Amino acid sequence: MSIPLFQKARIGAYVVRQQLTRRKRYPLVLMLEPLFRCNLACAGCGKIDYPDEILNQRLSVDECLHAVDECGAPVVSIAGGEPLLHKEIAAIAAGIVARRKFVYLCTNALLLQKRLHLFQPSPYFVWSVHLDGDREMHDHSVCEEGVYERTVAAIRAAKARGFRVNINCTLFNDADPDRVARFFDQAGTLGIDGITVSPGYAYERAPDQTHFLTRARTKQLFRDIFRHGRGARAWSFSQSGLFLDFLAGNQEYRCTPWGNPTRNVFGWQRPCYLLGEGYASSFRELMEETDWDAYGTGNYEKCADCMVHSGYEATAVQDAVRHPLKALSVSFRGVRTEGAMAQEISLKRQRPASYVFSGHVQQKLAEIRITQARAEEPAAP
Repeated sequence: MSIPLFQKARIGAYVVRQQLTRRKRYPLVLMLEPLFRCNLACAGCGKIDYPDEILNQRLSVDECLHAVDECGAPVVSIAGGEPLLHKEIAAIAAGIVARRKFVYLCTNALLLQKRLHLFQPSPYFVWSVHLDGDREMHDHSVCEEGVYERTVAAIRAAKARGFRVNINCTLFNDADPDRVARFFDQAGTLGIDGITVSPGYAYERAPDQTHFLTRARTKQLFRDIFRHGRGARAWSFSQSGLFLDFLAGNQEYRCTPWGNPTRNVFGWQRPCYLLGEGYASSFRELMEETDWDAYGTGNYEKCADCMVHSGYEATAVQDAVRHPLKALSVSFRGVRTEGAMAQEISLKRQRPASYVFSGHVQQKLAEIRITQARAEEPAAP
């Protein structure tokens, strides 16, 4: 795996402390979205389909750092939208690094070379570059030609400046296992430090609703991919071995939605990074007043096919801390790609989907317009 030993030790110690204090729910990664605006319009993305009034909103540096302090997670993933469109993104990242939190700044890299001078290499800082396959695969995924070449050039520039760089690869139901495996081989020649891989999640407002993976298809796809890579040992992943084992159908995990809490321009998003079904005004309110048992595969229709890292990586990390020998076994032997799969979670008792997203958007628009109207009021004499 590509995660440095000192980072593993810091995160492992954090998890152990939570368990020793018998804290039932605690965050592992803060998903920080300082804006939704992006310079691409990927067909599988559900994060950019907002009115301009919301796309123009930004979290301030102070709001971002307050969220980091309020949450306390050891890792912060800065996502979006495209974070490099935020004029104060360098100050946000520097403030988080100064707190000795591990920062993964997610970017499509189109602005990376222009902004690179604003950042400093650090063992606490990683560029997480969106790269969904080879040239044809990636340009198809982002719905724009020529992006792959610009992304690869930006990765090489960042590595030349001494930065840690991971690639973030999302797979959909049209992924070819042989081709994905060749891409992982090829990615190693870029000098990257690791690969983050995940099945695509079915955002309800994404333009393309036909290419998201079912759980059964996800498990078989990852078995077929990992078979090419000696049970995934041939490649350097920035994820726990048990999560990769879960993707291949060998672990029966429940989602840990509070493991990756999300703070964005709406507030603290309920219940998770992938579903926006309500917002809390504080992290404490999110943790204490969310009906967590109402979500997850087997509990809620929208969660039925989800196997995404933002929901299950925290589960795998907790399992690794509780059962280190099991985690070591997967690391040494690799992910099993043959034989029976773990029992699937029953969907018989899941509640039906509730479509409430538009209501939250309208409420936010009303708040924005009230704020704008007050700002435009003439000053009192």
